[in-house]
Amino acid sequence: MGHVNLPPSKRNPRQWRILDLVSAAFFALVFIFFLMVFTPLGDSLAASGRQTLLMSASDPKQRHRLVAAIEIGQQRSIEACPADAVDHMPCEDPRRNSQLSREMNYYRERHCPPPEDTPLCLIPPPSGYKVSVQWPESLYKIWHSNMPHNKIADRKGHQGWMKLEGPHFIFPGGGTMFPDGAVHYIEKLSQYIPINSGVLRTALDMGCGVASFGGFLLAQNILTMSFAPRDSHKSQIQFALERGIPAFSAMLGTRRLPFPAFGFDLVHCSRCLIPFTAYNATYFIEVDRLLRPGGYLVISGPPVQWPKQDKEWSDLQGVARALCYELIAVDGNTVIWKKPVEDTCLPNNNEFGLESCVDSDDPSSAWYFKLKKCVSRRSSIKGEYGIGTIPKWPERLTAPSPRSTHLKNGADVYEADTKRWVRRVAYYKNSLNVKLGTPAIRNVMDMNAFFGGFAAALISDSVWVMNVVPSRKPSTLDVVFDRGLIGVYHDWCEPFSTYPRTYDLIHVSSIESLLKDQASGKNRCNLVDLMVEMDRILRPEGTVVIRDTPEVIERVARVASAVRWRPTIHDKEPESHSREKILVATKTFWKL
Repeated sequence: MGHVNLPPSKRNPRQWRILDLVSAAFFALVFIFFLMVFTPLGDSLAASGRQTLLMSASDPKQRHRLVAAIEIGQQRSIEACPADAVDHMPCEDPRRNSQLSREMNYYRERHCPPPEDTPLCLIPPPSGYKVSVQWPESLYKIWHSNMPHNKIADRKGHQGWMKLEGPHFIFPGGGTMFPDGAVHYIEKLSQYIPINSGVLRTALDMGCGVASFGGFLLAQNILTMSFAPRDSHKSQIQFALERGIPAFSAMLGTRRLPFPAFGFDLVHCSRCLIPFTAYNATYFIEVDRLLRPGGYLVISGPPVQWPKQDKEWSDLQGVARALCYELIAVDGNTVIWKKPVEDTCLPNNNEFGLESCVDSDDPSSAWYFKLKKCVSRRSSIKGEYGIGTIPKWPERLTAPSPRSTHLKNGADVYEADTKRWVRRVAYYKNSLNVKLGTPAIRNVMDMNAFFGGFAAALISDSVWVMNVVPSRKPSTLDVVFDRGLIGVYHDWCEPFSTYPRTYDLIHVSSIESLLKDQASGKNRCNLVDLMVEMDRILRPEGTVVIRDTPEVIERVARVASAVRWRPTIHDKEPESHSREKILVATKTFWKL
């Protein structure tokens, strides 16, 4: 009973102090609760705490422990990255790359941070993100909330690039050099180029903007790889991919572009502002390396008959003459050339000092390969793959590639690979219920493409496939292009050059082989980092299909749960004699 009934004057002063402290603590906690829940400070403090966790994950030792815990299933979930990382591209980070040399736009090329400097976290979608508009409607409109970047619409809307209407960005199909629309522009080019005859299939659009040129060439059965750097427009490639148009972030700077020699039937530049004749015509030489013998080069805009650029226009014509390109037409500010089919003209005694590369040069070496100032000889790669000798589309899709014979038993392996993927894709659709062939899937990536058999088996679906040939594996990307498909070289121990949330389906056969050094058999990188990168480029509710041994698939399933996918494991197709399991996973649509 004690002190409870004593009058105030009789209470112990020590008891007063205790009651005061308890009351003060209680009201302080209530105040903090309301502060955290009902004010922006709570979000700020939460983000700060998350950032502290992410920074601790960047400590090499802490990061190694975290990766190991994820691989054995002790770490249930990987933390989300901060909200300002929604568009993060690790190898094209403007803040990091701005400190590099501007010479030949070196700072705009790929420059990847080492893994220990990269926070191990999952890129969140932006606030208000919605499942992407489906193809073909996406060619004309996308959700503004998925990439709320108004800069291009504000600056280029009058040229027909894009405009904001209600909750959507609308794409009328125009461009700086074709404000009346890509369809009208393509019709104009078809007066000089065999666009709709099956002669041309693969195209490269340099400095593509939002890729309307490539998007509307699809109606002509021409598959265009559109590329542009992450530059002042910030998100042009992101817009292209959101529209369902094949695109890739790249810069023609100091290195070869990551494509094989003589792969593109058509190379196009519409006000791409590439200085083709600079540095002893180094950039024109790179275009020549990429262009298939007998292929077409189209340049619209400066310096073609452009005011105050007479010298640049004269030099451009001089380089084309030195390489014996046939002038097809000059129509206003557009010039069209045709590349010779044979090495009938060697660039000797010309004002630019152009020389042929030595016979030992491999013109298809293009992963972190410095640009050369010599012209790749068509005779350096044996086979009949020029325009006019390679089969027309669609026959070339299944016709044996002349360059597949460079591998041992290449022709037989090519035929067997083509048949194998027809069976496998049918199994994916019919037995595993993968949504291939439905509007839910448009942008597809094959991370270990080999001859492109997986992509070839999807040719009747409304999809396009980015065929990735790992840079340390046999160089088969030229075969992919010969059959009328597109792709790039890449090393999967580095992030891919694309924006977050750009693919609906990612497919990989033998995922562990992407991590290992072929000579030593040791891992060069880890499965967790690879799957976190896959998650970065996969759209919410997107699909992953992975094939490998049962032991590897078990490890993959543990990591899949940590990156918030819903995985299921299946037996291989009945016709297969390999020792494989197949994991099919769906990326959950989570938000910060």
